[in-house]
Amino acid sequence: MSSPIPSSPPAGAAGTPREAAPGPHSARRPSPAVRRQRRAAWLFLAPACAMVAVYVIWPILSTLWLSLCNWDGMTERTFVGLANYVELLHAPTFYTALRNNVIWLALFMLAPPLGLALALYLNQAVAGIRLVKSLFFAPFVLSGVVVGLIFSWFYDPTFGLLALIAGHGIPVLGDARYATFGVVFAALWPQTAYCMILYLTGLTSVNPEQIEAARMEGARGFALLWHVVLPQLRPTTFMAIVVTVIGALRSFDLISVMTGGGPFESSTVLAYYMYDQAIKYYRLGYSASIAVVLFAIMLVYIAFQLRRMLRNEQ
Repeated sequence: MSSPIPSSPPAGAAGTPREAAPGPHSARRPSPAVRRQRRAAWLFLAPACAMVAVYVIWPILSTLWLSLCNWDGMTERTFVGLANYVELLHAPTFYTALRNNVIWLALFMLAPPLGLALALYLNQAVAGIRLVKSLFFAPFVLSGVVVGLIFSWFYDPTFGLLALIAGHGIPVLGDARYATFGVVFAALWPQTAYCMILYLTGLTSVNPEQIEAARMEGARGFALLWHVVLPQLRPTTFMAIVVTVIGALRSFDLISVMTGGGPFESSTVLAYYMYDQAIKYYRLGYSASIAVVLFAIMLVYIAFQLRRMLRNEQ
């Protein structure tokens, strides 16, 4: 009688070792090539991060700290807490500057649509368009000081071109009612040219096949612009609006050249008020508090526009 052959125990039985299969989430060390790529990426990013930290992050933090101090630039700093902000909220000139910044912001919003209109006109292939483009590009390459001098001569009530056109002298820059509007009109000239350049660049990326398909469907004129061209120019429009808002809030050079904040501080803005307090009166802490308020206004507006653009894209 033969003995029965012993059967092997089933897999997974107690006392039987079994090799565990690697799970999908088992930790694996990156290969040397991947580690070298990551190291190279950080090495390339390091100079840019260092520059941002030194020239952006550190000045912002130091300005925030300076706004809490009383300092004239020579003696020892004295910590005063929120005293500079309290004084700022009770200063009539601050509200005059804030109101003028709102006027700048409202009127400066004309620059993107004007720039778009000029870009659409200059985007055509017609004879002599290069000469016309050069004429419209001219304000963009001029410095703010030159633009301010040109419009100061234009507004001069004695021999200015405006006096010749109107038939009598109009003291635009000498009247508190008109000074801010005169400076904003001068600033619109180069800002419109800048927005025009942005839109000219954006028009090169517009898909011609979509335009042709829309024309075959019967879209013409404003309908074609609104439903086909402008949706493709949304990133350019966002950039034009952000640059225009920043330009309106940090307006300084034209005011310094044309009015000096006058007459009687009627045309001053936050940027010029900040300069006036720091350079003329050596109140660096108070000036820093104005800078913080201006930075906060810019930050809130740009964050709102960025969130709105991202929501539309999603």
